[in-house]
Amino acid sequence: MIFDLHVHTSKGGTDSSLSIEELIEEAKRSGLDGVHLTEHAHRWEKGELEHIGRKNGIVLIGGMEISTNLGHIAVVGLDHYASGMHKTDKLRRVVEEIGGFAIALHPFRRHFDYPDPARVRQSNKSIEQLVAEEIVMLPVFDFVDEVEVLNGACNELENSLAFEVARRLGMKGTGGSDAHSRDGIGYCVTVFEKDVQTKDELIQELKAGRFYPARRAGWDNGRPIWERTA
Repeated sequence: MIFDLHVHTSKGGTDSSLSIEELIEEAKRSGLDGVHLTEHAHRWEKGELEHIGRKNGIVLIGGMEISTNLGHIAVVGLDHYASGMHKTDKLRRVVEEIGGFAIALHPFRRHFDYPDPARVRQSNKSIEQLVAEEIVMLPVFDFVDEVEVLNGACNELENSLAFEVARRLGMKGTGGSDAHSRDGIGYCVTVFEKDVQTKDELIQELKAGRFYPARRAGWDNGRPIWERTA
C-alpha cells in the first residue's frame, strides 16, 4: 500500500491551504491508498477521519507533528497535545504510553544553506557522508523510532543526508510530501508490504519494518511509477 505519511490540512493549522476534500481528490488522483495527517494543532474527533476515508474510498489516519526542543517529530497514534511535549523526553514517554511511533521529520532542512566548500574539497567523501559521521549521534535520534528520508519540501542534499544518517542508525527511513496544498501530494511516499486500514495496523507495520521510502518518478498511462530509494 502506498501512503503519504506527512500531510497538513487547513483544519490543522494556518500554514496550510489544503482542505480535506482537496486532499482526498489529489491523493486519489496521485495513486495513494492512504494518508497520515500530521496536523500541528487541530485534534480530529475520534473516528472522524476514518469515517471520511471510508466514504471516499481512501485510508485517512490522524497523527500530529510536534515542534520540540530537538526538532519536528511526527507521532503516529497521537490525537491530542499534552503539556510539556515540546521536550523530547516528555514526548517519548507519551509515545510509549499510547503505543505510538515517532518519526524525526525533515531533520536537516536548511542544513546546507551555508556549506564549507574548502572542507569538502579536503575529503574524498561526499558532503552527506562527511556530515553524517559528525551528526549521527545527535540526541534527537535517541528519541525517535524512524527518520524521514524523503521529504517533498526538502532538496536532494538534505534528503540524502537524512538517508545516510538513517542507514548508519539501522533505520529504513520514511517518505512524505509535507504538503500544505495540492502541490506535491504523493511525490514522496512510504510503501507498505501489507494491507494497512487502521491506525493500529499502521503502527504495527511501522514497528515491524515492513515498508520502504519511495518517490514518484513519473507516470505510465495515467498511473504513477514509484522509485524505491536505494
